[in-house]
Amino acid sequence: MIITKILVTGAGGQIGSELTCALRAIYGNNNVLATDLSESAYEKIAAKGPFEILDIMQPERLTEIVRAFKPDAIFHLAAILSAVGEEKPNLAWSINTNGSINVYDVARDNGVKRIFAPSSMAVFGPTTPRSNTPQDTVLQPTTVYGMTKVIDELIGKYYIKRYGMDIRGVRYPGIISNVTLPGGGTTDYAVQIYYDAVKYGRYECFLKEDTMLPMMYMPDCLKGTLDLFHASRERLIHNTDFNLSAFSVTPADIVSSIRKFLPSFEIIYKPDFRQDIADSWPDSIDDSCARTEWDWEPSYDLDAMTQDMLRVIGERMK
Repeated sequence: MIITKILVTGAGGQIGSELTCALRAIYGNNNVLATDLSESAYEKIAAKGPFEILDIMQPERLTEIVRAFKPDAIFHLAAILSAVGEEKPNLAWSINTNGSINVYDVARDNGVKRIFAPSSMAVFGPTTPRSNTPQDTVLQPTTVYGMTKVIDELIGKYYIKRYGMDIRGVRYPGIISNVTLPGGGTTDYAVQIYYDAVKYGRYECFLKEDTMLPMMYMPDCLKGTLDLFHASRERLIHNTDFNLSAFSVTPADIVSSIRKFLPSFEIIYKPDFRQDIADSWPDSIDDSCARTEWDWEPSYDLDAMTQDMLRVIGERMK
């Protein structure tokens, strides 16, 4: 299947802003259309290629854009994340579930060949095995965000079976970036801690020091996303729900890693409502199916990521 033009929803988000740039480097600036509801996303992305304001809850507008741009594929990243979802559950239900249906329907009706729609480790819950969580296991999340992602995985599978569509997705762990600031997720501490380490030399953490969670550095996130998107469909046994991971860490582990480069770094722990969310998620994930079906392999461990994060953030703050 030849892909030449791509549309991205939620292009202004943590992953979307960097993925859009990565896609434009591959396919050309004018062949990747970034869309987002946010005006700030326009300011951040538009100068590097085409951009349209889009509310995915308006399928007529989405149809208009798709028919004008004629994409071969859509990266559907628009979503309400875990912490924000608990504060605004009705909004999360609407955007995360009905928004995905809108995207799938418009894609189906207009001949879009492939969709990448990510899921999350939030699909797991307290009844799921916490260590080395299997690919195929119990999905009983306790957060609205997690529930919507389970539904999205199932909706994607339904559209594959019913309409023969090619829909793919991974269950992202916590993603750590040196470019885009946190956007309302429970794993956001693992991003903010590096910025505060460089700027203030201290950080107040909203999770307990021993809270173990799967994490991944953004370069590996982009690599995994693009590897699955470009993988041969014939090799794939799974589709919308690949487990994906790189390493598992606690806040204390990140502190120890930072202190290898900034020995005076200080940490204060003040857990809040996000602790309950984190406690419902796995502490490690089995991503062997991704490794087998499309050769997934991460490049960064914790210390390699920490060194790069501190270097990039430090250079930006000079």
